[in-house]
Amino acid sequence: MATEKTSEELLRGQAEIWQHMFSFANSMALKCAVELRIADIIHSHGGTPITLSQIASCIDNSPSPDIPYLARIMRLLVRKNIFTVHHSLSDGSGSESTLYGLTHVSRWLLHGSDLSLAPMIVMENHPWTVAPWHCFSTCVKEGGTSAFEKAHGRDVWDFASQNPEFNNMFNDGMACTARIITRAIMTGYRDEFGCIGSLVDVGGGTGTMIAEIVKSHPHIKATNFDLPHVIATAPLIDGVCHVGGDMFKEIPRADAVFMKVTSCLLIINL
Repeated sequence: MATEKTSEELLRGQAEIWQHMFSFANSMALKCAVELRIADIIHSHGGTPITLSQIASCIDNSPSPDIPYLARIMRLLVRKNIFTVHHSLSDGSGSESTLYGLTHVSRWLLHGSDLSLAPMIVMENHPWTVAPWHCFSTCVKEGGTSAFEKAHGRDVWDFASQNPEFNNMFNDGMACTARIITRAIMTGYRDEFGCIGSLVDVGGGTGTMIAEIVKSHPHIKATNFDLPHVIATAPLIDGVCHVGGDMFKEIPRADAVFMKVTSCLLIINL
């Protein structure tokens, strides 16, 4: 019995290792769905489930898409509840059609939506952003610098300042999460903004979050503060002054400052 139990545990352990080994495939398939705009294609048909051929025919810059390859990717995404799958008989011929639809998850992949994580998915799964994850063992052995510096020879801010493509991709990713968080802030912290005369968003990126606050509270004198190379790409926003600088050296004066660190928000009344 002990031998059987040990063999079962070993087999279960092996299965778990295989799952961990290929867990990256979920992120890559998700990135593929965003790049091909699969959720947008289904949404453009009124959100009604459609066939693989219909999806394939709407993929941009793809004169002859590989439908069997697309089918394998969709099979994985369906298994992860990103999309739904339906089987139905078509036009009395007796043949069966496979249709793919949206879920509450895939609606977060729609481009141009206020509640979209598509830019963040692209950013987080780009080779530039994934490369540091391959440097964990080097960080443990050598220490001294971040995984990003190990991978690219400079920190993320310096890399962004020298690489406009990465800078824009990073800013787009941050902006999409800022829109989502701002909606929650404006619901739960609405009344408190009424007593603030001036506000600084420290590390505000291109100003997405503070723009939404000023839109609801136009009396606020707002400053969007970030590194110069970030501010250089920020659009003009009514009621918002963009200021470039280093928060470790000096922050513009205001009644209050706030800072978003990934999914956390810190608001300080001065």
